[in-house]
Amino acid sequence: MQATEVSEELARRVVDAIGRALDVEIAPEDALIAVSTREGVDYQCNLAMSLGKRLGRPPREVAGLIVAHLELDGVAEPPEVAGPGFLNFVLRKEWLEQRVTALGGDDRLGVAPTAAPRRIALDYSSPNVAKEMHVGHLRSSVIGDAIARLLRFAGHEVLPHNHLGDWGTPFGMLIEHLLDEPPAGRSGIGDLNAFYQAARRKFDSDEAFATRSRERVVKLQSGDAETLAVWQELVDESTRHFNEVYRLLGITLTDADVYGESFYNPYLGKVVDELEADGLTELSDGAVCVFPQGFHNREGDRLPLIVRKRDGGYGYAATDLATAKYWTTERGATDLLYVVGTPQAQHFAMLFAVCRAAGWLDGVRAEHIGFGSVLGADGKVMRTRAGETTKLADLLEEAVTQAAAVVAERSELGADEQRAVARAVGIGAVKYADLSGDRERDYVFTWDRMLAKEGNTSVYLQYAHARIESILAKAGAQPAEAPVLLGEPAERALALTLLRFGEALRAATSGYAPHKLCTYLYETAVTFSRFYEQCPVLAAATPELRTSRVQLATLTSRTLVLGLGLLGIEAPRRL
Repeated sequence: MQATEVSEELARRVVDAIGRALDVEIAPEDALIAVSTREGVDYQCNLAMSLGKRLGRPPREVAGLIVAHLELDGVAEPPEVAGPGFLNFVLRKEWLEQRVTALGGDDRLGVAPTAAPRRIALDYSSPNVAKEMHVGHLRSSVIGDAIARLLRFAGHEVLPHNHLGDWGTPFGMLIEHLLDEPPAGRSGIGDLNAFYQAARRKFDSDEAFATRSRERVVKLQSGDAETLAVWQELVDESTRHFNEVYRLLGITLTDADVYGESFYNPYLGKVVDELEADGLTELSDGAVCVFPQGFHNREGDRLPLIVRKRDGGYGYAATDLATAKYWTTERGATDLLYVVGTPQAQHFAMLFAVCRAAGWLDGVRAEHIGFGSVLGADGKVMRTRAGETTKLADLLEEAVTQAAAVVAERSELGADEQRAVARAVGIGAVKYADLSGDRERDYVFTWDRMLAKEGNTSVYLQYAHARIESILAKAGAQPAEAPVLLGEPAERALALTLLRFGEALRAATSGYAPHKLCTYLYETAVTFSRFYEQCPVLAAATPELRTSRVQLATLTSRTLVLGLGLLGIEAPRRL
């Protein structure tokens, strides 16, 4: 039988029974099959309640008819009808054993790729050129990269684009200051940070310099060779810094994924022309604006997207419109996803409304994947003691340092291995803390919680995996598809958990919700711990039982490695 999720298997059979019993068509995804929290019950179906209301019949009567026409073919015991009409399913031991055994020879652990792949343009990270990445870029980079990994594993084509802020008025200021006062050596993003601050002070206090800076912007946008050369130097130095942070953080973005604001500059005039030709624009105080329907301020005034300023320049709204048009019309994206902080929700809602009115989203799904802020222990946006935004590179280096102290407790690791493991543990802790909570909420950044060996942390999962690897090393080589035997409740509980990997991935991927995969991985590690306590592995009563339990341990290890990998987190074999 082709690999399917257990819930999908039950849903298909319930839907078939409803068709036979009631002559009603229900889509399998609407069958309301869910993992049960009731002891002794594996899955529950709540469909009889809504179906009874729809048909004007008692839900328990509907549930009974479903049971009477249900063909389970050895998958589960005949379900119990409970309460107002719940169907409680208990999977048959023999079927469970076959399904779990089959996972041993499946590189994807029972998760089939989608039958309907999509072409998804994914915007994430998006730092600003000539500024060092700070903690505010952490969430977009980590969440966006995890979503990219999940979508690729699901079988979709992902077109990542790193929308760098590399254009506009600030660059006139920076280039002019660089030409006025070229710093010695001019290398290192830290130097550029200080240089940016000096240029800003000069721009704010020296009107002549500010005028030259604005004129330099005109030269930049008109393609002046000298100006472009200095601008490119700023971009290249910044990109080198971004890549170093991405390497340390384990982010998969590359230079090929860079699509800065400058890339879309040639498209801006055409975008405005098309919007004007479609009758979507209005002049407001000399600026060309689009007023999407349904957006008003507190006073009831319509809210505009300014697509061309009265001085003829273009703002970020025009660039965002050009971006959406480019990825849909020229790159054929079926989905536009933007991993950007929640405060930008209204902007993206207005952007999508204008794009729909222009016809650029016909047959295209567009979604803003918002997220909250990283907070310090005081509950405020995380900053340094000097009140500055925390540099991301400094934060990550501190994570590795903190983790090194944890790893050093295991003296059997050599120095080189300790350094590699400290990096995996420290970076993993930062990423998992970000990914394990609902992305729409703020979270408090605390080292003690992140690096805790107990609870829902990456360190706990990494230790769980390392312990399993130690068991497997002692067990020696095993057949890839050794038969799994499920005689003990703890064995059955672990098998059920392992078979739910696909369900967890589907929930995490469809909802752009990595925390659901985190929750599943934590539950898997906890369930394995109970199994290990109650079911001797290496000292099992018979060779067949020993082989079966080693196979369950192997599958747990593979699940943790694959799951953490889809979050962009390493799983060291030793800790």
